[in-house]
Amino acid sequence: MSGATFVNLPVRDLDAAVAFFAALGFVPAPRPPGARSAQLGFGATTHLVLHLPAAFTAFAGAEVCDTATAREVIVGLSVKRREQVDTLVERAVSSGGTALGPGQDLGYLYMRGFRDPDGHQWSFLHRTD
Repeated sequence: MSGATFVNLPVRDLDAAVAFFAALGFVPAPRPPGARSAQLGFGATTHLVLHLPAAFTAFAGAEVCDTATAREVIVGLSVKRREQVDTLVERAVSSGGTALGPGQDLGYLYMRGFRDPDGHQWSFLHRTD
């Protein structure tokens, strides 16, 4: 099976969230004025769809979880070079995210996590295989 991946997340401030992820290299798609959702691309097949809470609730059919006390998902994105992992996490931190400690080197995999300004947990990773 092949195809595209779409990660849908609720955010408190759509414009701020788009700016945060654009600083990490996500490419925003055009959106009409007053839109309650925004789509950004990361690579050829990964898409991030950000929704204001009411739009997410309508889309998901469930309430938005409190990211201060629960995780609804941990998103991991692979990058081509190990150095990119640290660079992107540092960029996330300088754009308002929170680092989750130093990188983890497992030999075949190097990864490092962070939380975005809305509390969603992410990691960038580089596989050596």
